[in-house]
Amino acid sequence: MYCSKCGTPNDDNAWKCVQCGEVLVRPSEVTMTQPLPPPPVAVPNYLAQAILCTIFCCVPFGIPAIVYAAQVSGKAARGDIAGALASSKNAKTWCYVSLGAGLLCLAVYLAVVIVGVLNKG
Repeated sequence: MYCSKCGTPNDDNAWKCVQCGEVLVRPSEVTMTQPLPPPPVAVPNYLAQAILCTIFCCVPFGIPAIVYAAQVSGKAARGDIAGALASSKNAKTWCYVSLGAGLLCLAVYLAVVIVGVLNKG
């Protein structure tokens, strides 16, 4: 069976395209009373942001962001959309916490340097 969206050949018993993820429906199976399956939900995982916040902002608060971001895709693939959304929200929250902690440390460092320079003269 070929995918109607991308043209990729799939097994005859496949229900989803291996290339693009399009739901495969045989023309003989579609009836007026049979609803089509719902489209998959795209859940943002914030993995890139978590890695950048860990590297450039605050490592202790960036690590939980990476852990939660890594859980999103697995939970979504298993069909646990609620769990994937919760992990996505937690990853986003930890990214903000890491960013805030990094900015706070930068502000304190700059304040100490400025006070040191002003008191030296």
